[in-house]
Amino acid sequence: MRVGYSMWGFLGAGVVDTPDGARSYRRAVVDGLRGAGHGVVFLQRNRDRDEASDPVLDFRWDDGLPPLDALVLEWRWRLPGRNDTPCGSIGHTCDLHRQTQLVEHYTRTAGTPTLLWDLDRQLQPDDPLPGLPNVFVADFALRPGPGVVSLPCPVPDVLLDTADPAALVALDRPTDLVYVGNRYDRDPSFDTYFAPAARQLVHEVAGKWTGVERWPHVRFIGRVAYPDVVSIHLRSLATVLLMPDRYASVGATGSRLFEAVTAGCVPLATAELASADVFVPPQLVVTDGAQVVERVRWLRRIQGTAEHVAILAQCLQRLEPFRASRHAAALDQLLRQISNAARAAGTARTDLEVTTRS
Repeated sequence: MRVGYSMWGFLGAGVVDTPDGARSYRRAVVDGLRGAGHGVVFLQRNRDRDEASDPVLDFRWDDGLPPLDALVLEWRWRLPGRNDTPCGSIGHTCDLHRQTQLVEHYTRTAGTPTLLWDLDRQLQPDDPLPGLPNVFVADFALRPGPGVVSLPCPVPDVLLDTADPAALVALDRPTDLVYVGNRYDRDPSFDTYFAPAARQLVHEVAGKWTGVERWPHVRFIGRVAYPDVVSIHLRSLATVLLMPDRYASVGATGSRLFEAVTAGCVPLATAELASADVFVPPQLVVTDGAQVVERVRWLRRIQGTAEHVAILAQCLQRLEPFRASRHAAALDQLLRQISNAARAAGTARTDLEVTTRS
């Protein structure tokens, strides 16, 4: 199939000032689709070239409306002052305008089979788009809502294939506890888990965190270049999976889980994370900051031992179901399923029109 892919992000390392976590797995998923025989064209702006001066080769971008058999949307939503402002105005990003154009042309008018992948779980409940017969919705939740397909965060196969637990636990890890990621909607979990533990542990927080005067004891290092995320996890013993409630309540995690685990940084899951034992062994689920401290100190005591290797190996094994190659196969199946549903709906409408005319 000719698949149009709408994403507002990067295939390469991108730029520092961006929240685009999907760049850690996006290319692996797209490569999997292409490996399944689909032709993929990117329909948003080529930000790798325009912003990062990184001409990622062997991919096609098209800012027009090329012929398509299916459309995949990494769902964009209204960000006041950014993508809801007039085109060309200072600070404007055109991701939402372009998505609206694509939806109107392909999904609504042409009836093109459309997969809406709601990576950030921002689709509004009253949005009429999922009600169309040619539209399927997927998100990261292990416990998705009605009519939503579970498509958890993909893990690039190469990371799992090259991760050696014994070699990783043998590395020097001077930082006890780390969090890499932006602040968005994470204050409650940060207050419960990370901030109290930071008083007793060597730590750092990387990402966009502004107005942090309420945590004077926490070491914030600001946003870092994407390649630096690996080095931060490589020097850190443990991290806490701080998830907004819209993720935690339905058992959804993002890329920080696999980025940490494949670098040997042990993830501690908060008690609020539904189905936490799917992502980590039970002994890595914590209920408060005091337990974070206790678990990190336990990891220090066993650091470099066979027990440490076993714990990390269990974390890696739990990532196996989320391999990007499996996601590409699931996407391939979903696209074909949507195409069949759209054709069936079109046939039903045609039959109804014939019956009405008769």
